[in-house]
Amino acid sequence: MTTPFIAYEVTLELCRLMRPLLARLTDRQLVEQARAALSSAVLNLREGNRRRGADRRRCFRIAAGSADEVRGALDFAVAVGDLDAAACADALACADRVQRLLWPMVR
Repeated sequence: MTTPFIAYEVTLELCRLMRPLLARLTDRQLVEQARAALSSAVLNLREGNRRRGADRRRCFRIAAGSADEVRGALDFAVAVGDLDAAACADALACADRVQRLLWPMVR
């Protein structure tokens, strides 16, 4: 039996929460950048899970930065009126949880 990798699972949940939000955006560049950030977070977490030492921390730092970039995309979409804050609340809370889970791994 494998131990669950909670940060990875929560990041996948962030992806699921982002899906309907990205579908509502008309700014294709923002959608592509947010999707790339989501992909980076997921893939770097999985890769980092198999690495050791500084290399492991580096992957987790990239994942944390990518998750924060997703938060920035949501903040931007709300600021320019493309999405309302209430619609983004769950995804923003999930992105914050990812950051809290990754903090001990990257400090």
